[in-house]
Amino acid sequence: MGRGRYCARQLTALVRKFLDDRTFLPVNPYGDWNQSMLIDEDLSLDINLYLQEIGKDVSAKKVVSFLAREEVKQKHGITKAISERTARRYLNALGYRFRTAKKGQYADGHEREDVVYYRDHTFLPQWKALEARMENWSKENEKEHGPRPDGKTVISWFNDECIFYANDRTPRGWYHKDSPAKPYTKGEGVSLMIGEFVSAKFGWLQSPDGKQSARIIMKPGKNRDGYMTADDIVNQANRAMDILTEWYPEYEHIFIYDNAPTHLKRPDGSLSARRMPKNIPKEGHNWGVEVTKRDNTGNLVHLPDGTTAKEKIKMGNACFADGTPQALYFPEGHPRASVFKGMAYILEECGLVKESKLRAECKNFKCAPPAIDCCCRRVLYNQPDFTHIPTILENACNTRGFRLIYLPKFHCELNFIEQCWGYAKRIYRLNPPSSKEEVLEKYALAALDSISLAQMRRFSNRSQKFMDAYVKGLNGRQAAWAARKYKGHRVLPDSLMDDLEKAKIT
Repeated sequence: MGRGRYCARQLTALVRKFLDDRTFLPVNPYGDWNQSMLIDEDLSLDINLYLQEIGKDVSAKKVVSFLAREEVKQKHGITKAISERTARRYLNALGYRFRTAKKGQYADGHEREDVVYYRDHTFLPQWKALEARMENWSKENEKEHGPRPDGKTVISWFNDECIFYANDRTPRGWYHKDSPAKPYTKGEGVSLMIGEFVSAKFGWLQSPDGKQSARIIMKPGKNRDGYMTADDIVNQANRAMDILTEWYPEYEHIFIYDNAPTHLKRPDGSLSARRMPKNIPKEGHNWGVEVTKRDNTGNLVHLPDGTTAKEKIKMGNACFADGTPQALYFPEGHPRASVFKGMAYILEECGLVKESKLRAECKNFKCAPPAIDCCCRRVLYNQPDFTHIPTILENACNTRGFRLIYLPKFHCELNFIEQCWGYAKRIYRLNPPSSKEEVLEKYALAALDSISLAQMRRFSNRSQKFMDAYVKGLNGRQAAWAARKYKGHRVLPDSLMDDLEKAKIT
């Protein structure tokens, strides 16, 4: 019959029983099999609604407990409980799968109040003022732009850093079913950090002959090259400006950085109300800004135990409303010469006598929005001379006639170099594993060089759609949806708002 031995044994047993007792006949179980409760459409609908209510916390136990509720049993005529195994089959039949959740567009923190304010009132106006003079590229690698105003063509250079690890290899591949398990190296292995500039016009920032480059290559770690500092960032920017000044003077170049602390570092002694005391320090005491101590050559000074030495310096001057300098320390000839004045005294000098009577700060400086005059620290914090303080990087760029723009926090989708990193890492993971540092550097640089200019322009096209979505006033989630739906268009259509309304995205 083409069946197995088990079937043959069962047939033999049935025949023997029939020979012993002619009244014995096997019963055909057809029609007596159990049916799944999910054939009841009302029950399936109720289970689906329940699973939607609990959101991400779906489990077989939750389904078991739901079907064990008295009101559910009475409504659907359920007489006995189901097992977790049955519940898992129900979940599978309803379209659920036990797997790792799919990752969509990163959107954490996009709608934080301070982030939205900076994006709408600082970043987007700066970008829109320059966008008309930028060259845009379609998905097919064709140049696109509308009416272009007079002036130099603007080239936007996006900056970022990426770390490659020696043991970072793809975990999936084709293996024979009988292949044995192989020992593997624990941990990520040695690392290599690469810092780059990229533009859709030229690709990686380098001279036409490739001999000069703004690329930074370092081995991060406490006992290796250390970590990226603000000085390293400024040195890289200066190298980039040297190349652009020499080889591409016919363009106007804009540097675009993210909101990393090393990019936002201000000069030592810059104005800040965060740590100021409210009153004049007691006799024999003074207040200053604690900074890292350096010797005459600019190198860090270390203590015998290996830690970095610290010292206190005076904070720089503020400004009155008319632009004249306001010293924060009492002048020579004053009984408390060179002593910090305190926030209350500084506010009184500015004519803010009522505000000087406020408390020093709200608890943990978490003032209830939209209050701007709830405490002395908040009042000073919002003064123009305290808010518009250029960073070290801005000073370096402005001195040489280059402009710098900071991306809004959390908005990595606006920086298409992130997609270049992802593409490079995919290529890098295809290489055979090696723990040698020179091999790691060779593979990483080869992966970066494998990205074509056409591919970079496609990445830029995707980021441009996100930029266009934010210009239209969409939030982070809506922008991700719009950029995905209109992936074939460089500019999002004006009918986008109607489409969002139809899709009920709020």
